[in-house]
Amino acid sequence: MTTKEKNTQITLNVEGMTCASCVMHVEAALKEVPGVADAQVNLATEKVKVEFDPAHTTARDLAEAVDDSGYKAVLDKTAMNIGGMTCASCVAHVEDALNELEGVMSATVNLATEKATVEYLAGSLVWEDFRDIVADAGYSAEPVSEEGAGDQAEVDRLARTGQIKALRNRLLVAAGLGIIIFMGSFKEWFPWMPSFLQNWYVLWALATPVQFWAGAQFYQGAWGAAKHRTTNMNTLIAMGTSTAYIYSALATLFPDLFTTQAAEATVYFDTAAIIVSLILLGRFLEARAKGQTSEAIRKLMGLRPKTARVVRDDQEIDIPLIEVVVDDVVVVRPGERIPVDGELVDGSSAVDESMLTGESMPVEKTIGSPVYGATINKTGSFRFRTIKVGRDTTLSQIIRLVEEAQGSKAAIQRLADVVSSYFVPAVIAIASITFVVWLIFGPDPALTFALLNFVAVLIIACPCALGLATPTAIMVGTGKGAENGILIRNAEALERAYKIQVVVLDKTGTLTKGTPVVTDIVAADGRTEDDLLTLAASAERSSEHPLGEAIVSTAQERGLSLEDTTEFQALPGHGVQANVNGFSVTLGNLAFIESQGLPLNGMEKKALELSTQGKTPVFVTVDQQVSGIIAVADTLRTDAREAVQSMQKLGLEVIMLTGDNRRTAEAIAGEAGIDRVLAEVLPDQKAAQVRALQNEGKMVAMVGDGINDAPALVQADVGIAIGTGTDVAMEAADVTLMRGDLQGVTHAIALSKATIRTIKQNLFWAFFYNTALIPVAAGVLYLLFSDGSVPSGLRYVLGDYGFLNPVLAAAAMALSSVTVVTNSIRLRQFKVKRT
Repeated sequence: MTTKEKNTQITLNVEGMTCASCVMHVEAALKEVPGVADAQVNLATEKVKVEFDPAHTTARDLAEAVDDSGYKAVLDKTAMNIGGMTCASCVAHVEDALNELEGVMSATVNLATEKATVEYLAGSLVWEDFRDIVADAGYSAEPVSEEGAGDQAEVDRLARTGQIKALRNRLLVAAGLGIIIFMGSFKEWFPWMPSFLQNWYVLWALATPVQFWAGAQFYQGAWGAAKHRTTNMNTLIAMGTSTAYIYSALATLFPDLFTTQAAEATVYFDTAAIIVSLILLGRFLEARAKGQTSEAIRKLMGLRPKTARVVRDDQEIDIPLIEVVVDDVVVVRPGERIPVDGELVDGSSAVDESMLTGESMPVEKTIGSPVYGATINKTGSFRFRTIKVGRDTTLSQIIRLVEEAQGSKAAIQRLADVVSSYFVPAVIAIASITFVVWLIFGPDPALTFALLNFVAVLIIACPCALGLATPTAIMVGTGKGAENGILIRNAEALERAYKIQVVVLDKTGTLTKGTPVVTDIVAADGRTEDDLLTLAASAERSSEHPLGEAIVSTAQERGLSLEDTTEFQALPGHGVQANVNGFSVTLGNLAFIESQGLPLNGMEKKALELSTQGKTPVFVTVDQQVSGIIAVADTLRTDAREAVQSMQKLGLEVIMLTGDNRRTAEAIAGEAGIDRVLAEVLPDQKAAQVRALQNEGKMVAMVGDGINDAPALVQADVGIAIGTGTDVAMEAADVTLMRGDLQGVTHAIALSKATIRTIKQNLFWAFFYNTALIPVAAGVLYLLFSDGSVPSGLRYVLGDYGFLNPVLAAAAMALSSVTVVTNSIRLRQFKVKRT
């Protein structure tokens, strides 16, 4: 074969190319990669066709070469539903198969959601490539609906109705025939059974459809793994049940070969059939339980109304939701769900936004107020103009975020997957050793006991519980968070939140309301409060400074009439000046007033007192005379102190971060109950402050508004955006709190602790179960009961010599998976305390 024939071709989409020089740079960068034979760039289509030898380089190398040259290899992402997975080793097989495709950058498979998420070089692969490679691995792949989370087909997938129905049908057949085979096999227990049902050939005939139809999925999965020279849970089940079935078939055909002086030949069709039935029962119960782990997603999906009432050609008409477009005017009546996101243009109402925020109190809406799809209009009728529709709505973003979180993997899950991938081969080795040991040293009939112990070890050690321990808990935990307005980006964030030691709270908009308000008016020079406020607000009405806006807003709330101004002048860093109704009015800080040489008339003492309280004193002068002080402050949130106390009760150190001067910062911090303050920190220094805390060896959570604090949110081990729900917040933060109160920080960390605690419980029981019962299945109890002294009540379980009945091994294995999933579902009882 020539070198040319060994090469493969791949097409990359490249961003950032603007001219022929760019083309040369990209081609040159790619040709420098070892193994690349040729690279041809098309500037018009922004595509690069690369011919390379896969033995010397990979698609990842090509993408890195493009990125290093200053351009960007475009990545795409796709999701697919995977059928046929049963355990963690299946996850590894599907991931390995997908990663074999040239162009795939990463592949993540989640056993609980039965979904694979693949990131690949855009343009390099098509859907059929993914489908075929998964099928070749012994599984099935179906694309997730383009309509996304809201599509009914996706809802059905999450509910697993098709899978549950198929499992139920196979289970009913297997269980019905298995019971008949079982009773026919023990004529001493069921002497009333017709004699023909006790015939071995009849039992063989009844066991065959159970083994090869009801149990077909085990063989399919085992064969798919075998083609890739690996093993999985299906391998164990197929080997175990086939061993019992084939032994029994041979004993039926050639009974003399299996007859010894100690015992006559016997068959174990009942063992094979009952094992298949019990494992199918476990999978059936597991599938139903796993469906419940997606309850939160299904609830969110079900909130979206099917139609919307829009105004077109001056008429109100009902149209399907999918036909609503941006800038439509939508009419909403009392009691109806708002169909999409928008802004009120007519009317007013109170809207229940609990599905987004977890807050039960309705939110007042007036003209200009934002409204969100799937929230409920409580009182008045109104019209709004649509801003976001379809996949762009807040609800769709939330569903997408939660689905991505549920499909992601925590480090602890990756560890379990790795352990499981080695576990199956180890079990086969242990089972083989068990067979040999009992065949040589076991009591007569040694072959029978060796066979049964071999089957028991294979069946009881199936690692399905290990594979389900983490993803089911992650699914329930992230879903429960979404129900309460806590959006968790991924499993890693949930896991890191569990370890948080320090919570850094940005002051403005996080600890405080974020909007300055007038707190004190101190009038002097014979003026009243209203006189002073009227002059000050009139001078500030042309200012865009937040302090000025607070003064104007307070005057308007008091119903004061503002005067026209002339000669307005903003004094950056100092204040404003203007002529108001013939008076020269100045508003400024203490330093500015002193620089003007104006007498303070003893007001400096009051200013110092206000500053100590965390307020900003604004001096007001009229015709060069200090006429009073207006104090403005960004007041503390009503829930701030209680929220800080809740965090401290969790053992967290709480730190306030602000750009304010230290005196003001310490006043606010003292009011909130915070001991440590990082003050006078410029916006571009916030990330450095977080990094400094991390350098102290602490796990840090940063809580901010998700926009101004984006660098610090990214730097922190866990970034928490509070009260925003914007695209920027979701991108920058690991956790977004839709409700917008500080208690959500405590709830998010408490939810993380509850979820990780559940994962650890699941993993403990899964590992404990697998490691503790393998010795029992291998026959270690023979050391206690070698004289045949097993109590009569335990003889069906342990036989005469302490050997575990393979049927009971199957029952225990099935029960372990159901137990793990059920324990995860308990997280749905997690309660968020509302104040």
